[in-house]
Amino acid sequence: MPDYWNLQTLWFGLIAVLWIGYFFLEGFDFGVGILLPFLGRDETDRRLIVNSIGPVWDGNEVWLLVAGGATFAAFPEWYATVFSGFYLALFLILAALIFRAVAFEYRGKSESPSWRRWWDRAIFFGSALPALLWGVAFADFIWGVPLTPKHEFAGSFGDLVSPFALLGGATFLVLFVLHGALFLALKTTDDLRERARAAAGRVWWPAAGLGFAFLAAAWALSVSRHDKGVVPDFVPILALACILAVGWIRREGWELTAFLVSGAGIALLTLTIFLNLYPRVLIASNGAANNLTIFNASSSHYTLIVMTIVALFFTPIVLGYQAWTYWVFRKRIGRHDIARSDAARLKPAGASPDGAAAVEEATRA
Repeated sequence: MPDYWNLQTLWFGLIAVLWIGYFFLEGFDFGVGILLPFLGRDETDRRLIVNSIGPVWDGNEVWLLVAGGATFAAFPEWYATVFSGFYLALFLILAALIFRAVAFEYRGKSESPSWRRWWDRAIFFGSALPALLWGVAFADFIWGVPLTPKHEFAGSFGDLVSPFALLGGATFLVLFVLHGALFLALKTTDDLRERARAAAGRVWWPAAGLGFAFLAAAWALSVSRHDKGVVPDFVPILALACILAVGWIRREGWELTAFLVSGAGIALLTLTIFLNLYPRVLIASNGAANNLTIFNASSSHYTLIVMTIVALFFTPIVLGYQAWTYWVFRKRIGRHDIARSDAARLKPAGASPDGAAAVEEATRA
Protein backbone atom coordinates (compact mmCIF):
# COMPACT_ATOMS: atom_id res chain seq x y z
CA MET A 1 0.00 0.00 0.00
CA PRO A 2 1.32 3.48 -0.82
CA ASP A 3 2.07 5.95 1.92
CA TYR A 4 -0.38 8.81 1.38
CA TRP A 5 1.46 11.29 3.61
CA ASN A 6 4.40 12.38 1.51
CA LEU A 7 5.40 15.23 -0.79
CA GLN A 8 5.14 13.03 -3.88
CA THR A 9 1.46 12.43 -3.15
CA LEU A 10 0.95 16.13 -2.46
CA TRP A 11 2.39 17.11 -5.83
CA PHE A 12 0.57 14.38 -7.68
CA GLY A 13 -2.63 15.81 -6.18
CA LEU A 14 -1.66 19.39 -7.07
CA ILE A 15 -0.91 18.40 -10.67
CA ALA A 16 -4.29 16.66 -10.81
CA VAL A 17 -5.95 19.88 -9.58
CA LEU A 18 -4.10 21.90 -12.25
CA TRP A 19 -5.30 19.58 -15.04
CA ILE A 20 -8.83 19.64 -13.64
CA GLY A 21 -8.75 23.44 -13.64
CA TYR A 22 -7.37 23.48 -17.16
CA PHE A 23 -10.03 21.16 -18.56
CA PHE A 24 -12.82 23.01 -16.71
CA LEU A 25 -11.75 26.43 -18.02
CA GLU A 26 -10.05 25.70 -21.33
CA GLY A 27 -12.72 23.09 -22.00
CA PHE A 28 -15.44 25.67 -22.53
CA ASP A 29 -13.34 27.92 -24.77
CA PHE A 30 -12.30 24.88 -26.81
CA GLY A 31 -16.00 24.15 -27.13
CA VAL A 32 -16.78 27.72 -28.16
CA GLY A 33 -14.05 27.59 -30.82
CA ILE A 34 -15.41 24.31 -32.20
CA LEU A 35 -18.93 25.77 -32.37
CA LEU A 36 -17.77 28.94 -34.16
CA PRO A 37 -18.53 27.79 -37.75
CA PHE A 38 -21.80 26.13 -36.74
CA LEU A 39 -23.44 28.85 -34.64
CA GLY A 40 -22.00 31.91 -36.39
CA ARG A 41 -24.52 32.66 -39.13
CA ASP A 42 -22.99 36.02 -40.06
CA GLU A 43 -19.95 38.10 -39.22
CA THR A 44 -21.63 39.75 -36.23
CA ASP A 45 -22.44 36.35 -34.72
CA ARG A 46 -18.91 35.15 -35.27
CA ARG A 47 -17.48 38.27 -33.63
CA LEU A 48 -19.79 37.72 -30.67
CA ILE A 49 -18.66 34.11 -30.32
CA VAL A 50 -14.99 35.11 -30.41
CA ASN A 51 -15.58 38.04 -28.03
CA SER A 52 -17.34 35.78 -25.52
CA ILE A 53 -14.01 34.12 -24.71
CA GLY A 54 -11.74 36.98 -25.81
CA PRO A 55 -10.90 38.26 -22.32
CA VAL A 56 -10.28 34.84 -20.75
CA TRP A 57 -8.95 32.26 -23.23
CA ASP A 58 -5.28 33.16 -22.77
CA GLY A 59 -5.64 33.20 -18.98
CA ASN A 60 -7.15 29.71 -19.16
CA GLU A 61 -4.02 28.45 -20.90
CA VAL A 62 -1.93 29.48 -17.89
CA TRP A 63 -3.25 26.34 -16.18
CA LEU A 64 -1.63 24.22 -18.90
CA LEU A 65 1.70 26.02 -18.55
CA VAL A 66 1.69 25.61 -14.78
CA ALA A 67 0.67 21.95 -15.02
CA GLY A 68 3.50 21.27 -17.48
CA GLY A 69 6.02 23.20 -15.39
CA ALA A 70 4.95 21.46 -12.18
CA THR A 71 5.24 18.05 -13.85
CA PHE A 72 8.73 18.88 -15.13
CA ALA A 73 9.90 20.05 -11.71
CA ALA A 74 8.17 17.47 -9.49
CA PHE A 75 8.27 14.37 -11.71
CA PRO A 76 10.98 14.81 -14.36
CA GLU A 77 10.91 11.11 -15.34
CA TRP A 78 7.18 11.33 -16.06
CA TYR A 79 7.69 14.51 -18.07
CA ALA A 80 10.57 13.03 -20.08
CA THR A 81 8.79 9.75 -20.87
CA VAL A 82 5.56 11.43 -21.93
CA PHE A 83 7.27 14.02 -24.10
CA SER A 84 9.40 11.42 -25.86
CA GLY A 85 6.69 8.79 -26.31
CA PHE A 86 3.82 11.19 -27.07
CA TYR A 87 6.01 13.53 -29.11
CA LEU A 88 3.86 13.66 -32.25
CA ALA A 89 0.61 14.20 -30.36
CA LEU A 90 2.11 16.91 -28.15
CA PHE A 91 3.69 18.61 -31.17
CA LEU A 92 0.29 18.69 -32.89
CA ILE A 93 -1.32 20.12 -29.75
CA LEU A 94 1.36 22.81 -29.51
CA ALA A 95 1.04 23.75 -33.19
CA ALA A 96 -2.76 23.89 -32.90
CA LEU A 97 -2.60 26.11 -29.82
CA ILE A 98 -0.13 28.45 -31.53
CA PHE A 99 -2.30 28.85 -34.65
CA ARG A 100 -5.36 29.31 -32.43
CA ALA A 101 -3.68 32.07 -30.42
CA VAL A 102 -2.54 33.83 -33.58
CA ALA A 103 -6.05 33.54 -35.03
CA PHE A 104 -7.60 35.35 -32.07
CA GLU A 105 -5.15 38.21 -32.51
CA TYR A 106 -5.12 38.45 -36.32
CA ARG A 107 -8.74 37.73 -37.19
CA GLY A 108 -9.79 41.36 -36.87
CA LYS A 109 -6.77 42.84 -38.65
CA SER A 110 -8.55 42.89 -42.01
CA GLU A 111 -12.14 43.36 -43.16
CA SER A 112 -11.66 40.78 -45.93
CA PRO A 113 -14.17 37.90 -45.60
CA SER A 114 -11.64 35.38 -46.93
CA TRP A 115 -9.04 36.58 -44.41
CA ARG A 116 -11.47 36.06 -41.53
CA ARG A 117 -12.65 32.68 -42.84
CA TRP A 118 -9.10 31.34 -42.79
CA TRP A 119 -8.57 32.48 -39.20
CA ASP A 120 -11.97 31.07 -38.22
CA ARG A 121 -10.79 27.70 -39.53
CA ALA A 122 -7.62 28.07 -37.44
CA ILE A 123 -9.76 28.70 -34.34
CA PHE A 124 -11.91 25.64 -35.13
CA PHE A 125 -9.06 23.20 -35.75
CA GLY A 126 -6.92 24.81 -33.02
CA SER A 127 -9.73 24.02 -30.58
CA ALA A 128 -10.88 20.61 -31.84
CA LEU A 129 -7.47 18.98 -32.25
CA PRO A 130 -6.17 19.62 -28.69
CA ALA A 131 -9.55 18.63 -27.22
CA LEU A 132 -9.36 15.28 -29.01
CA LEU A 133 -5.67 14.62 -28.37
CA TRP A 134 -5.77 15.49 -24.66
CA GLY A 135 -8.47 12.87 -24.25
CA VAL A 136 -6.40 10.32 -26.16
CA ALA A 137 -3.31 11.06 -24.05
CA PHE A 138 -5.04 10.79 -20.68
CA ALA A 139 -6.82 7.61 -21.73
CA ASP A 140 -3.41 6.19 -22.69
CA PHE A 141 -2.10 6.94 -19.21
CA ILE A 142 -4.48 4.39 -17.69
CA TRP A 143 -4.61 2.02 -20.68
CA GLY A 144 -0.84 1.73 -20.60
CA VAL A 145 2.00 2.03 -23.10
CA PRO A 146 5.13 -0.12 -23.57
CA LEU A 147 7.99 1.04 -21.35
CA THR A 148 11.53 -0.25 -20.90
CA PRO A 149 12.97 -0.98 -17.44
CA LYS A 150 14.60 2.48 -17.73
CA HIS A 151 11.09 3.96 -18.20
CA GLU A 152 11.64 4.87 -21.83
CA PHE A 153 8.80 4.59 -24.34
CA ALA A 154 9.26 1.38 -26.34
CA GLY A 155 6.18 1.42 -28.55
CA SER A 156 4.99 2.90 -31.82
CA PHE A 157 2.26 5.28 -32.92
CA GLY A 158 -0.16 2.36 -33.05
CA ASP A 159 0.28 1.79 -29.32
CA LEU A 160 -1.12 5.27 -28.67
CA VAL A 161 -4.34 4.92 -30.68
CA SER A 162 -6.05 1.95 -29.08
CA PRO A 163 -9.87 1.85 -29.18
CA PHE A 164 -9.91 2.89 -25.50
CA ALA A 165 -7.69 5.90 -26.25
CA LEU A 166 -9.88 6.95 -29.18
CA LEU A 167 -12.94 6.61 -26.94
CA GLY A 168 -11.25 8.90 -24.42
CA GLY A 169 -10.48 11.43 -27.16
CA ALA A 170 -14.06 11.43 -28.44
CA THR A 171 -15.42 11.74 -24.89
CA PHE A 172 -13.33 14.79 -24.04
CA LEU A 173 -14.06 16.39 -27.41
CA VAL A 174 -17.85 16.09 -27.08
CA LEU A 175 -17.89 17.07 -23.40
CA PHE A 176 -15.94 20.23 -24.25
CA VAL A 177 -18.40 21.07 -27.03
CA LEU A 178 -21.29 20.67 -24.57
CA HIS A 179 -19.44 22.82 -22.03
CA GLY A 180 -18.82 25.49 -24.68
CA ALA A 181 -22.45 25.55 -25.81
CA LEU A 182 -23.58 26.04 -22.22
CA PHE A 183 -21.07 28.86 -21.79
CA LEU A 184 -22.33 30.59 -24.94
CA ALA A 185 -25.92 30.27 -23.70
CA LEU A 186 -24.79 31.86 -20.44
CA LYS A 187 -22.75 34.64 -22.06
CA THR A 188 -24.80 35.79 -25.07
CA THR A 189 -28.29 37.15 -25.79
CA ASP A 190 -31.11 36.88 -28.32
CA ASP A 191 -30.89 34.45 -31.27
CA LEU A 192 -27.31 33.36 -30.62
CA ARG A 193 -28.24 32.44 -27.06
CA GLU A 194 -31.16 30.34 -28.29
CA ARG A 195 -29.01 28.58 -30.89
CA ALA A 196 -26.41 27.82 -28.21
CA ARG A 197 -29.13 26.37 -25.96
CA ALA A 198 -30.37 24.22 -28.83
CA ALA A 199 -26.83 23.08 -29.65
CA ALA A 200 -26.31 22.07 -26.02
CA GLY A 201 -29.47 19.97 -26.20
CA ARG A 202 -28.27 18.17 -29.32
CA VAL A 203 -24.73 17.59 -28.03
CA TRP A 204 -25.90 16.36 -24.62
CA TRP A 205 -27.04 12.99 -25.99
CA PRO A 206 -23.67 11.88 -27.43
CA ALA A 207 -21.89 13.45 -24.41
CA ALA A 208 -23.95 11.33 -22.02
CA GLY A 209 -23.43 8.19 -24.11
CA LEU A 210 -19.69 8.67 -24.51
CA GLY A 211 -19.26 9.63 -20.84
CA PHE A 212 -21.00 6.43 -19.77
CA ALA A 213 -19.01 4.31 -22.27
CA PHE A 214 -15.65 5.76 -21.19
CA LEU A 215 -16.29 5.42 -17.47
CA ALA A 216 -17.64 1.88 -17.93
CA ALA A 217 -14.62 0.91 -20.05
CA ALA A 218 -12.23 2.38 -17.45
CA TRP A 219 -13.99 0.41 -14.71
CA ALA A 220 -13.87 -2.81 -16.76
CA LEU A 221 -10.16 -2.23 -17.42
CA SER A 222 -9.41 -1.81 -13.72
CA VAL A 223 -11.41 -4.94 -12.86
CA SER A 224 -9.53 -6.99 -15.47
CA ARG A 225 -6.26 -5.88 -13.87
CA HIS A 226 -7.57 -6.33 -10.31
CA ASP A 227 -6.34 -2.80 -9.67
CA LYS A 228 -8.43 0.36 -9.75
CA GLY A 229 -5.91 2.60 -8.05
CA VAL A 230 -7.62 4.50 -5.22
CA VAL A 231 -10.87 5.38 -7.02
CA PRO A 232 -13.85 5.51 -4.62
CA ASP A 233 -16.92 4.14 -6.37
CA PHE A 234 -18.86 7.36 -5.89
CA VAL A 235 -16.44 9.49 -7.97
CA PRO A 236 -17.14 8.00 -11.44
CA ILE A 237 -20.82 7.58 -10.50
CA LEU A 238 -21.02 11.26 -9.55
CA ALA A 239 -19.19 12.22 -12.77
CA LEU A 240 -21.79 10.39 -14.86
CA ALA A 241 -24.62 11.81 -12.73
CA CYS A 242 -23.40 15.35 -13.42
CA ILE A 243 -23.25 14.74 -17.18
CA LEU A 244 -26.74 13.23 -17.16
CA ALA A 245 -28.14 16.01 -14.96
CA VAL A 246 -27.03 18.68 -17.43
CA GLY A 247 -29.80 17.68 -19.83
CA TRP A 248 -32.55 18.26 -17.29
CA ILE A 249 -31.00 21.43 -15.81
CA ARG A 250 -30.61 22.95 -19.28
CA ARG A 251 -34.25 22.30 -20.10
CA GLU A 252 -35.25 24.11 -16.90
CA GLY A 253 -33.37 27.18 -18.15
CA TRP A 254 -30.86 27.30 -15.28
CA GLU A 255 -27.93 28.29 -17.47
CA LEU A 256 -25.31 29.04 -14.82
CA THR A 257 -26.14 25.85 -12.93
CA ALA A 258 -26.00 23.80 -16.13
CA PHE A 259 -22.58 25.26 -16.98
CA LEU A 260 -21.20 24.57 -13.50
CA VAL A 261 -22.60 21.03 -13.40
CA SER A 262 -21.12 20.34 -16.86
CA GLY A 263 -17.76 21.54 -15.58
CA ALA A 264 -18.14 19.36 -12.49
CA GLY A 265 -18.71 16.34 -14.74
CA ILE A 266 -15.50 17.09 -16.65
CA ALA A 267 -13.62 17.66 -13.38
CA LEU A 268 -14.83 14.41 -11.82
CA LEU A 269 -14.06 12.41 -14.95
CA THR A 270 -10.51 13.81 -14.93
CA LEU A 271 -10.25 13.08 -11.21
CA THR A 272 -11.29 9.48 -11.91
CA ILE A 273 -8.36 9.13 -14.30
CA PHE A 274 -5.84 10.45 -11.75
CA LEU A 275 -7.22 8.33 -8.91
CA ASN A 276 -7.10 5.30 -11.22
CA LEU A 277 -3.42 6.02 -11.81
CA TYR A 278 -2.27 6.58 -8.21
CA PRO A 279 0.41 5.83 -7.09
CA ARG A 280 1.49 5.42 -10.71
CA VAL A 281 1.86 8.30 -13.13
CA LEU A 282 2.12 6.15 -16.28
CA ILE A 283 1.15 2.49 -16.57
CA ALA A 284 3.41 0.11 -18.50
CA SER A 285 1.39 -2.21 -20.71
CA ASN A 286 4.27 -4.72 -20.82
CA GLY A 287 4.54 -5.39 -17.09
CA ALA A 288 3.92 -3.68 -13.76
CA ALA A 289 7.64 -3.74 -12.99
CA ASN A 290 8.12 -1.03 -15.62
CA ASN A 291 5.41 1.29 -14.26
CA LEU A 292 6.33 4.90 -13.62
CA THR A 293 5.22 5.82 -10.10
CA ILE A 294 5.25 8.98 -8.02
CA PHE A 295 8.30 7.57 -6.24
CA ASN A 296 10.58 6.45 -9.08
CA ALA A 297 9.66 9.50 -11.22
CA SER A 298 9.97 12.26 -8.61
CA SER A 299 12.53 14.96 -7.94
CA SER A 300 14.54 15.17 -4.74
CA HIS A 301 12.91 15.85 -1.39
CA TYR A 302 14.55 19.30 -1.23
CA THR A 303 13.15 20.27 -4.65
CA LEU A 304 9.64 19.29 -3.61
CA ILE A 305 9.93 21.32 -0.39
CA VAL A 306 11.00 24.46 -2.28
CA MET A 307 8.21 23.97 -4.83
CA THR A 308 5.66 23.60 -2.04
CA ILE A 309 6.72 26.88 -0.41
CA VAL A 310 6.58 28.72 -3.75
CA ALA A 311 3.17 27.23 -4.57
CA LEU A 312 1.72 28.27 -1.20
CA PHE A 313 2.73 31.87 -1.89
CA PHE A 314 1.83 32.31 -5.58
CA THR A 315 -1.23 30.09 -6.03
CA PRO A 316 -3.66 32.38 -4.13
CA ILE A 317 -2.42 35.35 -6.20
CA VAL A 318 -3.05 33.57 -9.49
CA LEU A 319 -6.48 32.32 -8.39
CA GLY A 320 -7.47 35.78 -7.15
CA TYR A 321 -6.40 37.47 -10.36
CA GLN A 322 -8.25 35.01 -12.57
CA ALA A 323 -11.39 35.23 -10.43
CA TRP A 324 -11.25 39.01 -10.74
CA THR A 325 -10.98 38.72 -14.53
CA TYR A 326 -14.12 36.60 -14.75
CA TRP A 327 -15.95 39.00 -12.45
CA VAL A 328 -15.04 42.04 -14.58
CA PHE A 329 -16.18 40.36 -17.81
CA ARG A 330 -19.23 38.64 -16.34
CA LYS A 331 -21.96 40.44 -18.34
CA ARG A 332 -23.76 39.01 -21.34
CA ILE A 333 -22.93 40.41 -24.77
CA GLY A 334 -25.20 40.84 -27.78
CA ARG A 335 -25.39 42.26 -31.27
CA HIS A 336 -25.98 45.75 -29.88
CA ASP A 337 -22.52 45.61 -28.26
CA ILE A 338 -20.92 44.94 -31.64
CA ALA A 339 -22.84 47.85 -33.19
CA ARG A 340 -21.82 50.14 -30.34
CA SER A 341 -18.20 49.00 -30.65
CA ASP A 342 -18.18 49.78 -34.39
CA ALA A 343 -19.76 53.17 -33.79
CA ALA A 344 -17.19 54.05 -31.15
CA ARG A 345 -14.35 52.88 -33.40
CA LEU A 346 -15.54 55.01 -36.32
CA LYS A 347 -16.33 58.13 -34.28
CA PRO A 348 -13.70 60.87 -34.76
CA ALA A 349 -11.53 61.52 -31.75
CA GLY A 350 -12.92 64.31 -29.57
CA ALA A 351 -16.30 64.26 -31.32
CA SER A 352 -18.13 64.26 -27.99
CA PRO A 353 -17.21 64.59 -24.34
CA ASP A 354 -18.00 60.96 -23.66
CA GLY A 355 -16.19 59.59 -26.70
CA ALA A 356 -13.34 58.13 -24.66
CA ALA A 357 -15.77 56.47 -22.31
CA ALA A 358 -17.63 54.95 -25.26
CA VAL A 359 -14.41 53.57 -26.71
CA GLU A 360 -13.42 52.12 -23.34
CA GLU A 361 -16.85 50.53 -22.88
CA ALA A 362 -16.81 49.11 -26.43
CA THR A 363 -13.34 47.68 -25.91
CA ARG A 364 -14.44 45.94 -22.72
CA ALA A 365 -17.50 44.57 -24.52
